[in-house]
Amino acid sequence: MYLWDLAIRKGQLGYIKYILKSSLMKLPVFGWGFHILEFISVERKWEVDESTMRQMLSTFKDDHDPLWLALFPEGTDFTEQKRIRSQKYAAENGLPILKNLLLPKTKGFHTCVQDLRQCLDAVYDVTIGYKHRCPSLLDNVFGLEPSEVHIHIQRIPIDNIPTTENEVANWLMDTFSNKDQLLDKFHSQGHFPHEGTEGDLSTMKCLVSITTLMVLTSLSTYLTFFSSIWFKIYVLFACSYLAFATRFNIRPMPIFRRKKIVLKLD
Repeated sequence: MYLWDLAIRKGQLGYIKYILKSSLMKLPVFGWGFHILEFISVERKWEVDESTMRQMLSTFKDDHDPLWLALFPEGTDFTEQKRIRSQKYAAENGLPILKNLLLPKTKGFHTCVQDLRQCLDAVYDVTIGYKHRCPSLLDNVFGLEPSEVHIHIQRIPIDNIPTTENEVANWLMDTFSNKDQLLDKFHSQGHFPHEGTEGDLSTMKCLVSITTLMVLTSLSTYLTFFSSIWFKIYVLFACSYLAFATRFNIRPMPIFRRKKIVLKLD
């Protein structure tokens, strides 16, 4: 959610692609939107996900438009139970024991960097801190936002990232260990080092966007229920196609080619 806010401020909202679990792609309407926006769905089973990821990544190797590819290496949300399991696994396997993060899964990140390396200038390591607590999904749904959101961004040139899978795995573990220490300092000091402050979003632009969205939604709803039978048939076929395309991951060939950024998030 807050990455979208960052993208709005940087004028890049239309270029974000997320890697997210496949169950979210099955949500009515929302899943169709994720599909249209070219989000990559994963089952979190590498033997299933590898071919899907590589096929989608191959369509992101264009140079005309920018792209933000957002990857969460942990592969799931942070909870106390998951943290305990992650720490237990780390202790049993000689890995860093993290307090504020879960251990990252390295195969997906390595595949993204490997397949897009020739198109990348850098990977951006994004760490988000919340004051005074991390909002839950329901908090976001009902608009209960934290009092402050702090975003730390580190630019890592692509040449500084190893190439082999084992080296990338070790590099990613070290990076997450550093991120964990960074969050420790944030929780003790209340801010990240060398912080700046972003101004508020333009109220007028937000009102215009919301008003436009409401008008278009209302108009589409009215036309669907009260216009001619032909428009209703069109809506029925469009919804059927989107449901079918999302279910079977059918995607049209890209018209334009894009230039890339990978965002690695905690």
